Order: sequence, then C-alpha cells, then structure tokens
Amino acid sequence: MLFVPIIVPLLTPLFNHDSPRLLGFPTFYWLQLAFIALGVTTTTVVYQMTKKRG
Repeated sequence: MLFVPIIVPLLTPLFNHDSPRLLGFPTFYWLQLAFIALGVTTTTVVYQMTKKRG
C-alpha cells in the first residue's frame, strides 16, 4: 500500500498538460500538492492498520 504514493507521481500522463487550472495554477502544481496529501493519507492509513492495540 505504501507503493501507491511512490508510483502515482511517476505516471506523467496525469499532469502532462496545462488544463484544468485550479485557482489559476496549472495542473502540474496543484497535482503535486494532491500527491503530498495522498502520501500523508496513505501513511496514516498504514500506520492505523499496523499499530498494536493496547
């Protein structure tokens, strides 16, 4: 599951264009921020699934 935030940013067709724009920013810039959120979310989920209870 931790490979997801590593592999997804390597898929260049996701951000190899100028539109759609979000608040005036091209796809590349706001998608990089989305990749950070994906990494944080994935890491949190994996942590919650693997921590010992009690």
